[in-house]
Amino acid sequence: MRSRLDILLNPLNIAVIGGSEDKSKPGGRIVANILAHHYQGELLIVNPKQSHIQGVRAYPGVADLPAAPELALIAVPAPAVPAAVEALAKRGTPVVVILSAGFGELNAAGKQTEQELARFCTSFNMLMLGPNCSGLMSFAHAAKFAGIIPEMKADGFDFLSGSGASIDFLVEQAVKRGLPFNSFLTVGNSAQSGITDLLALFDENFEAHPSRLKLLYLESIQKPALFLKHARSLAQKGCLMAGIKSGTTQAGSRAAASHTGALASNDTAVQALFDKAGIIRVSSRLELVDVAMILHGLQTKTDGKRVCIITDAGGPGVMLADELNRQGLEVPPLSPETQSLLAEVLPQGGSSLNPVDCLPARNSTLLARVLEIINRHESGRIDYIVFILGDSGLADNAEIYRTLGMAMQNSAIPILPSLCTALSSQAALEAFRQDGFYYFEDEVSLARALGRVVNRPRLSRPVENLPGFNPAALSACLAGLSGVLTPEHTRRVLEAAGVRLPGQVILNNVDEIKNVPFNFPWVMKVVGPLHKSDVGGVRLNIHSIQAALSAWSNLMQIPAASGVLVQPMISGNEVIIGAQREDQFGHLVAFGLGGIYTEVFKDVQFALAPLSLEEAQRMIGSLKSFALIKGVRGQPGMDVDQLADWLLRISLLVQHFPAIREMDLNPVKGTGSDLYAVDARIILD
Repeated sequence: MRSRLDILLNPLNIAVIGGSEDKSKPGGRIVANILAHHYQGELLIVNPKQSHIQGVRAYPGVADLPAAPELALIAVPAPAVPAAVEALAKRGTPVVVILSAGFGELNAAGKQTEQELARFCTSFNMLMLGPNCSGLMSFAHAAKFAGIIPEMKADGFDFLSGSGASIDFLVEQAVKRGLPFNSFLTVGNSAQSGITDLLALFDENFEAHPSRLKLLYLESIQKPALFLKHARSLAQKGCLMAGIKSGTTQAGSRAAASHTGALASNDTAVQALFDKAGIIRVSSRLELVDVAMILHGLQTKTDGKRVCIITDAGGPGVMLADELNRQGLEVPPLSPETQSLLAEVLPQGGSSLNPVDCLPARNSTLLARVLEIINRHESGRIDYIVFILGDSGLADNAEIYRTLGMAMQNSAIPILPSLCTALSSQAALEAFRQDGFYYFEDEVSLARALGRVVNRPRLSRPVENLPGFNPAALSACLAGLSGVLTPEHTRRVLEAAGVRLPGQVILNNVDEIKNVPFNFPWVMKVVGPLHKSDVGGVRLNIHSIQAALSAWSNLMQIPAASGVLVQPMISGNEVIIGAQREDQFGHLVAFGLGGIYTEVFKDVQFALAPLSLEEAQRMIGSLKSFALIKGVRGQPGMDVDQLADWLLRISLLVQHFPAIREMDLNPVKGTGSDLYAVDARIILD
């Protein structure tokens, strides 16, 4: 039995319900596109008013078709769609694409109708894309009615999009610069099936369709856990993916009881989801094209950081080198042997350093020799060659492009070309594209895209257990609890998770102050209000009983105060470790600069639980304040391994106990490995 992905990409037949002679209508345009792009299967057309459409026989109804359609495209007015879907279900059609608009994007009644269609298709085991869908294309067919219809290539990108227009707009830029595509799949309103479902098809049928390069455009992620499962599975099979998720939600747009909850947002969760799936997230079409071109050009060679620049102009080479350095990449000096060989072939005034400046008088023979020298003597020392070329008018750029194309095919070191000649060498660039090559138009954009790819999120294995993490004790601590945990319950939970707290006592009356077992100085905190600092509920540097009595008196006057918590004063840096459950995504674990400045500077990193050690280390190292946390100018810092261990413990805690809605350890304070969760709150459903 053929898979749904087989049918989408290479159907044995295609039925157009509502095919038309009028090419200004979707039903006419899609027939024209299928015919123009040499579809090798059988085209079936349903039109009750005409016997032939664009030279192809038409049938009055679905029941009259000579064969059951594999892939059916519906292009009739919205009121006629349900009857067409029902007729196709009776014929046993496995995949239906509803092009027609006038459903959920229009009004509530339309939304209800598309939901009924989705339920009906599911009951007949039919895959439904749409409604309000622009169609699909692959290397085998062009069943798409809108936008550019490029020639597709089996080794190109699969583009899965929640918006047909996003495909059209992006492909205009991509095809112009030589980026190849294998398939376009759009989902329209995603009434039944969305991007996640298409990812699942590619994952489950990877052996039959092992395409490695994928681009995504999402307006919603309806099944985040399933999305993550299949995206990670594809990444493990060698897929490289980049995508846009639009429709972001800003932090602070909802009520939250914890600092972590206030800092998190739906968009934070989306970024964490992309990171965990190994997907490069970008924010614009041009960025996506740039990243896609790097992925296409490098294929599997995506882990190096050393770049050799070859240019015919000094300024662009310098700008490129600057941006590469900002991206954490290197432009290292070439070996003395390479420099000597280059000096022999370069014109007087050229540079054999890195960047290699060939000057505007360069020609194809010179550039071929330069590339040969670098390939022969720098392979293993250089990971990528970036080639920048203008049009000086002193040599034939068409011949140079032919030389460059041969070098791109044969070079052991991947070559990434930036050809800044869109007008002056227009015909030569067109020939370069027709020969199957791609190019960038801006060297700085190239460097940024290369940085995104080289520094992309990597998959890693989550930690499943840690010494001192006691699930049985945690179950006993949390049994029967809900809402905001008391300081004592919070302490028990954290100790069972292996998180260290300073000693503490809770005072319920003033006479107990004399029994506090800690040496001065103390910290005294009000018990009751959630955000103690906000209500003036923290007193630091208490050095005497008299000062403690005064602090007690002031703290107990705060509304909702039920007692006072006393701890020994801990010195050192302050960070926050927290977790926030995001609907459908799971728990976001947070790490950032802590204390009262957490929400001021917002220097916080998030990742989805369960965490791996690599993810915990990345969260810590990615902070702008990382140098401060490690210690600067002789000041003691915090042990990074200890911080990573605590992040993993909080990740395990929320994984084992998903009823935890929000939690903060803020601040975690101390020096070296002598760290304490000085203040903590845990909130359960």
